[in-house]
Amino acid sequence: MIFVDSHTHLYAEEFLADSDEMIQRALSANVNIMLLPNIDLESISTMKNLVEKHPNNCFPMMGIHPCSVTKNVEKELEIIKLELDSGYKYYGVGEIGMDLYWDKSTEPYQALAFTTQCEWAVERNLAVSIHTRNATQACINLLKSMKQTPKGVFHCFSGTLEEANIIINMGFKLGIGGVVTYKNSTLPEILKQLSPENLVMETDSPYLPPVPYRGKRNESSYIPLIAQKLADIYEIKLEELASITTANAVNLFM
Repeated sequence: MIFVDSHTHLYAEEFLADSDEMIQRALSANVNIMLLPNIDLESISTMKNLVEKHPNNCFPMMGIHPCSVTKNVEKELEIIKLELDSGYKYYGVGEIGMDLYWDKSTEPYQALAFTTQCEWAVERNLAVSIHTRNATQACINLLKSMKQTPKGVFHCFSGTLEEANIIINMGFKLGIGGVVTYKNSTLPEILKQLSPENLVMETDSPYLPPVPYRGKRNESSYIPLIAQKLADIYEIKLEELASITTANAVNLFM
């Protein structure tokens, strides 16, 4: 079995003290591919450093997170574009999207950053990793307004069945993480009505760890816990679930 963590921030400061050990735990759990979406301008160098230490297992994306977008968005995007055009190998455009939970005042800048980065992904035939906190419909509307939409994932999906079907019909996958293991999560009932062919697995480390690690630091080695929950939901073997979701992620990003 090979697992893919399609969205993990292993370069974050929470891992600075034990990143090598943490990655070794992931490899021991058969999580052999870890995709690293960038967050802001400051995280680029630390992400690259981790990739250079673990080039066979850590694969970077380039983008600017909506919570990192400011009124200086055009200058910020210029730096992101320079990275994408630098010749350095990036496997996706992310983490991009909209976040209307923390700060609605930056919505116009977020929208510009999102659509611009989606256009770059189309031009480069790269998949996107889309953040949609309190903004799933906003992202859907922006994508529908584009002449051509990219391929990719609605990361950390937590929407309705109706939204899930819209996203899938647009050609996107749903990113499923630790939330699916939470007692009060509505995701299991929604996912039962969808095919696992539409899913990829992710941790969003260091955030949103699965049960029994809720409240602690998340890490990529916990992907098998998410996989087992999904296998239980679909009443299939863990190996089959791993095969389906790994193929989905590899076909998108690798």
